[in-house]
Amino acid sequence: LRPELGGIGGRGSGVKRGKSVDVLRGVVEKRAKGTGLLGMGGNGGGGGRPYVIVMIGINGVGKSTSLAKIAYYLQSNQCNPLLAACDTFRSGAVEQLSVHASCLNLPLYHQGYAKDPSAVAKAAINKATEDGNDVVLVDTAGRMQNNVPLMKALAKLVTETSPDLVLFVCEALVGNDGMDQLTMFQKALTMGGHTRPIDGIVLTKFDTVSDKVGAALTLTHLTGVPIAFCGTGQKYNHLKP
Repeated sequence: LRPELGGIGGRGSGVKRGKSVDVLRGVVEKRAKGTGLLGMGGNGGGGGRPYVIVMIGINGVGKSTSLAKIAYYLQSNQCNPLLAACDTFRSGAVEQLSVHASCLNLPLYHQGYAKDPSAVAKAAINKATEDGNDVVLVDTAGRMQNNVPLMKALAKLVTETSPDLVLFVCEALVGNDGMDQLTMFQKALTMGGHTRPIDGIVLTKFDTVSDKVGAALTLTHLTGVPIAFCGTGQKYNHLKP
């Protein structure tokens, strides 16, 4: 389950190697470019645009929890994350992310509900740039892959924020439906002339599948999208890069 799997494609698929999904390395390298210094710790403010990660997926797969786990992983490696509550649709979504931010002692940016998620995400990135956060983790509303209006809104957010990494969250137990989900989300992000693909997969509930990892390997093999993280439990440190 390493980033190098991004180069694998099905026979005759023509899938090319995507960008690295080594999140920690990406954050540190971008911070170094912004400050001119290669080292750990926050960028101290004014050090350039932070590394931006957008989390996407259908309803109920654990996007917010996975986002918090990734934030904890980065925080534990001397990064300085900001959480962006861009699920302005689901009741309780902002409060859920606020609980995670409080538990991790991390800043949360939100504008409440019934707002344009793209505008909230852009404002969060600007806030992080001003405050010296070196990474922004963007939470988005869950949506079914066949919901055209919501998929268009997601494509708008990704296009307008130009994230460094787009991570698709799905359950390790998903089975063949996972391929349909991933394909439809990939299609949504590349419609209208856009060319922004999904960069990596976050598999949740990986601790429940034992050795039955066929669906996970199929997703990676047929799409060329590598697995970035596996969730292995309920705690913040239950995450494997």
